[in-house]
Amino acid sequence: MKKHKNVVIFLIKFFATYFILFAIYSTYLKNSQEKEGAFKTASITTLVADQTVDLIEFFNFDAGAYQHKKELSVKLLIEGNYTARVIEGCNSISIIILFIAFIIAFAGSIKATIIYSFLGSLFIYTINIVRIAFLAIMIYKYPRHQEILHNLVFPAIIYGVVFLLWVIWVNKFSNYKK
Repeated sequence: MKKHKNVVIFLIKFFATYFILFAIYSTYLKNSQEKEGAFKTASITTLVADQTVDLIEFFNFDAGAYQHKKELSVKLLIEGNYTARVIEGCNSISIIILFIAFIIAFAGSIKATIIYSFLGSLFIYTINIVRIAFLAIMIYKYPRHQEILHNLVFPAIIYGVVFLLWVIWVNKFSNYKK
């Protein structure tokens, strides 16, 4: 057991952090979404959709984000065409929770852990908005490739970024670096 002590500590820290952050996020969702009557997404999901529209418009497309009337999502329109939707899973918070749990489980100094968690989360959030905007534009331009874009390319982008941030953390800042 002694030789597996670091693995056990890592798992305890990871799952404790993950479940605490997930419980906080779940409570936030429960209190900020409305499913009965008029649907309303959580404010973070609406914010992500609005910021995605701003980015799409930066690239000279006419874009809009509108609360879906029949589900918990925000419709993204490009040039008046319903192109994509932003759901709770698209707002990057679940991925940021996973990222932070890993950083804390492989903790470095308290200062480095806090700064890297904050800056990494901000980077993931930003990359996610770029990813959604790019996905929406690609679906608008190449609708027949929607499946491969949504199911393969774009998850690879966000998970690839998170993995890269983890590798940097472990090798440069954590107490486990060689």
